[in-house]
Amino acid sequence: MTIAQTVPPALPRADFRPAPGLGNAHLQSFLASTGPRRAFALRRARALEAAAREEILDCGEGVRLLSHHATHERIGREPAQRLVVLLHGWEGSANSLYVLSLGQYLFDRGFDVVRLNLRDHGDSHHLNPGIFHSCRIAEVVGAVQRLQALYPAQSMHLVGFSLGGNFCLRVAARAEAAGIRLARVVAVCPVLDPEHTMARLEAGWVLYRRYFLWKWRRSLRKKQAAWPEIYDLTEALELGTLTEMTAHLVSLFGDYPTVTDYLHGYAVVDGALSSIVHPTRIISAADDPIIPAADLARLAQPKALEVTCTPLGGHCGYYEGGRGGTWIEREVHATLMRA
Repeated sequence: MTIAQTVPPALPRADFRPAPGLGNAHLQSFLASTGPRRAFALRRARALEAAAREEILDCGEGVRLLSHHATHERIGREPAQRLVVLLHGWEGSANSLYVLSLGQYLFDRGFDVVRLNLRDHGDSHHLNPGIFHSCRIAEVVGAVQRLQALYPAQSMHLVGFSLGGNFCLRVAARAEAAGIRLARVVAVCPVLDPEHTMARLEAGWVLYRRYFLWKWRRSLRKKQAAWPEIYDLTEALELGTLTEMTAHLVSLFGDYPTVTDYLHGYAVVDGALSSIVHPTRIISAADDPIIPAADLARLAQPKALEVTCTPLGGHCGYYEGGRGGTWIEREVHATLMRA
């Protein structure tokens, strides 16, 4: 499969400028979750974690998702007027570096923060017998509905990274029909066309493929250990590519005729986002090694959707250097604070 590398010229571009030596897309992608800023970001996030408590959300139809909810009241402050729900990427978690770092940044600026784990992410493999797949959008809609019911006085915002950004966009597209009131939604480097993302992962830099295979196998072992009476995933664990593992698991647990049908099931291109009515912003990078920027041109264009494509940034990177908040954290905050 050949994927065009050109960026649609009509997209607005923001002014992310990394420090000298930090412009490489792979380096930016690496710095999103590890690297020299890790120790500082984790120390800074201790305040967020100290203000957080685990909440298991009833998402309907017996599904439960694990979240970590940090409130200002818990540390003796006035109740916050804004609540932001943060969603990690595939095989990340509520404790991923980029989630903790953004969560602390927004908490410091007056937001209550919910870090939501997707099914079978973080320490949640035991909560639901069914295995995770990316088409499980109904339960994430249910989690947001539940949070709105629990905290109706707060304006609700959604921010997601990579696959989490894809979930946020699909929630936004379903929000009006589900009775969800969203103040603003931001998706950072969201998965757009999963077929193209899979092709990038399989044909691109081998370290990405090995990284996701390692994390996915680890997650499947946890699922099998939590539900040994249901799962024997030995065959899946022995497969050598993401495509083979996806096809195998979809055939067993996905309820989709083919792997192509499954991948199309969570794509957000073509008309998938046409129903968005709440202010929503996508921030992607032209040099993202995992998400082809050319797919941005295939998005629906409802009035509520704004798309920004920066020349640099990698996959969920946007790290300029230094110990302060990152460019993406400042940009997300500025977007959420728009009148």
